[in-house]
Amino acid sequence: MIIEKTSFERLFKQAQLNVTDEQYKRLDTYAKMLIEWNKKVNLTAITSSDDIAQKHFLDSVLPFSLFEIKKGVKLIDVGTGAGFPSCPLKIFRKDIQITLLDSLNKRIKFLEALSDELYLNAECIHGRAEEIAHNEDYREKYDIATARAVATLPVLCEYCLPFVKIGGYFLALKGKNSEEEVLSAKNAINVLGGEINKIFDYSLPNGDKRTLIVIKKISQTPSKYPRNKGQMTKKPL
Repeated sequence: MIIEKTSFERLFKQAQLNVTDEQYKRLDTYAKMLIEWNKKVNLTAITSSDDIAQKHFLDSVLPFSLFEIKKGVKLIDVGTGAGFPSCPLKIFRKDIQITLLDSLNKRIKFLEALSDELYLNAECIHGRAEEIAHNEDYREKYDIATARAVATLPVLCEYCLPFVKIGGYFLALKGKNSEEEVLSAKNAINVLGGEINKIFDYSLPNGDKRTLIVIKKISQTPSKYPRNKGQMTKKPL
């Protein structure tokens, strides 16, 4: 075992979350694959077992204890990287359907192998969000879109809200809450058909500050969005 079971269970218990034996074993396998694949593919800078447990696994699952996810939802994880937050969440919530979207094919190969090994039944898509979101097979087809990316909130909204159906949600997992960033995204959220629903500030057991920004989709996103990356950068909404 890469992750020591007792300390892992204690970590999750601190966050008022219980871990079954099955969940622990699957996450331990996840950690092994992450470390092994990271030797040849740039998946994460976080490589110690303790940090993987807290800063990847718990960090992916904890925010969803704050916001109720209905049974059987379709979720797309935009810019998923090594599968965070969607793959750990799927291990805790077998009922959800996940789509993993990333622009780097090497990461998608890892995610396909991970999905096969852990029976996640994930749809893995290699592509850019600003292009895939214009495909009618994916546009406004999801109950939830998630992103744990470092992009600014206005840019994340343009990437993610076009995937969300009316009545669904975009969940942005961010670091310490920046009221300024939320304010800067208000126009983008409005233009793209969303509204701020809730903002949750919380901390990991190690004290790291986190924010979950819940944006509800209330109207259709205009067809010209998302724009290409250059336009988003030069003229953010």
